[in-house]
Amino acid sequence: MPEMLKKIVQQTFPIVETFHSVQGEGAWTGTSAFFIRLALCDVGCWFCDTKESWSAKRHPQQSIDELVQGSIAANPSIVVITGGEPLMHDLTQFTKALHQAGLRLHLETSGAHPLSGEFDWVTLSPKLFKPPHESVYPHASELKIVISQAADFEWAEQQSQKVSDLALRYLQPEWSQPESVDLIFEYVKQHPEWRLSLQTHKLLGVR
Repeated sequence: MPEMLKKIVQQTFPIVETFHSVQGEGAWTGTSAFFIRLALCDVGCWFCDTKESWSAKRHPQQSIDELVQGSIAANPSIVVITGGEPLMHDLTQFTKALHQAGLRLHLETSGAHPLSGEFDWVTLSPKLFKPPHESVYPHASELKIVISQAADFEWAEQQSQKVSDLALRYLQPEWSQPESVDLIFEYVKQHPEWRLSLQTHKLLGVR
């Protein structure tokens, strides 16, 4: 193996977890998916359900080669790179290696950092606490806004103006605020460009 290629496959990332499940949210709900959750996040959402991913120090490093082999072994329809905030890492060589293995790649990101890597699908879930980098908006395949109160719809519309007309637009209830479902339900009826997204994996009690 050439020395340069050897260095690439040995590049490591802090990994919170990897697991094989189904995509629980958005357009690909119900699809067999292998999730790679990278550690590190500086967005700081108060409603985050994976706060253990914010720091990289407590999580083991895995090489690109290990992660690619794990993804191949799972034999999923899609590989989802998530976090934390995955764009805090340079994903260029990682995504190249996964694509070379014939895998379809999805990214779940707040967009708070410049885009790196090449993806087949990008789920952009921007947060008011740390708005997206402008480089991410043109690549959004779907826009997902978490709604906890009525004031969040203004943020949703602002973000909607920044993505492609072809991007799917989802409003997702904040899990700990049950009233947000009713808010979204009524909003979607009046704004047909938006769709309601539910975290079906939580409803089903699966990963």
